[in-house]
Amino acid sequence: MMASRTMRTVLEPTVADALHAALPPAPGAERYVALDFANSAVALPGGQFTDALGTPAAANRWLTEHGLAPADAGLQAMCAAQLRALREQVRTLLASRIDGHPAPSAALQAVNDAMTRVPTASLLRWDDARGLHRGAAHPTTQILDHALATLAADAAELLTGPDAEQLSACGSPPCNRYLLRTHGRRQWCSVRCGDRARAARAYARRSQLKGA
Repeated sequence: MMASRTMRTVLEPTVADALHAALPPAPGAERYVALDFANSAVALPGGQFTDALGTPAAANRWLTEHGLAPADAGLQAMCAAQLRALREQVRTLLASRIDGHPAPSAALQAVNDAMTRVPTASLLRWDDARGLHRGAAHPTTQILDHALATLAADAAELLTGPDAEQLSACGSPPCNRYLLRTHGRRQWCSVRCGDRARAARAYARRSQLKGA
C-alpha cells in the first residue's frame, strides 16, 4: 500500500517573509534561540509553507535579527543549506524528547558536530604556493560556524535543562511549531492556532449533530 503524500506550496520569499513576520514567536522562543530556530519553517493552512531560512538572503536576515551574524555576512546557498540541515536535526531531537523516544544517533552527531565546529586556534593548512601554514577560515565560514555552534549549544541546553519537561508540539494542525508550555493546559503556540483548533472542533460537533 502506498503512503499518501501531502502536497505543499512553498511561498515566494516576499510573501513568506511577511507571513512569518506576522506570526508571534512561540512561547519559550524569547528564552531559547534554538526554539525559534526550530520554528523557522512553518506549515500553514491550505498546504502552504514558509521558510525563514529558505534563501541565503533570508537566512542571513534571520541570523542578523538574532544577533548571530552581521547584515553583510554574505551567506551563500551552501550556508543556508547547512542551517536548514541542522534545523531538521534539532527538530528531530525535540520530537524525540517530547514523544519519549530514544534520540536518533544521526541527530545527536549533527548537533555535537555543530557545537565543536569553532576552532580555538588557527588551523594548520597546506597549499602549493605557501606550503604548510597556519590560517583562519574564510570570514563567512567563521560567522556560520559560530552561529551553528551557538544554535546547537542552545538546543542542547533546552533539551537537557529544567525547561525540557515543558516542551510541547503545537496541537493545532497543520502547525508544526514547538513551544514551552507556560501553564499545564497550554496546547497551542499562538492565539491564532488556538482559535483555529476551537473552530475546527466546533465545526466537527455541528457536523455530527447534522448527521445524527
